[in-house]
Amino acid sequence: MMRRKDKEQPLYLISIVSKMLNVHPQTLRLYEREGLVSPKRTKKQRLYSEKDVEQLNFILQLTREMGVNRAGVDIILRLRHRMEVLQHEMEEMMDFLDEEIQRQFKEKIRDALKEE
Repeated sequence: MMRRKDKEQPLYLISIVSKMLNVHPQTLRLYEREGLVSPKRTKKQRLYSEKDVEQLNFILQLTREMGVNRAGVDIILRLRHRMEVLQHEMEEMMDFLDEEIQRQFKEKIRDALKEE
């Protein structure tokens, strides 16, 4: 499994990413200008990480397959990021609870999700 740091390592030039995702490089530049992705810069070259490519792929799925406009994509990305932050916070909190309390807490969450 790839570690978080490895996924953030800038690796790919814009020409490679555009071919990987079958999208025009100008589209990638537009997404960067709109703040949907932030590749690293060396001199004038953009370098995309594995995480950037995954983010771009997700954006393209939303726009191509689901017909979501860019404003919708921005909202979805913000919500997704917030969910990841909350998930991380919950995992940290669980580390402090003993096993029995963890089990009870997980049961309560499962029950709450079933009710929705």
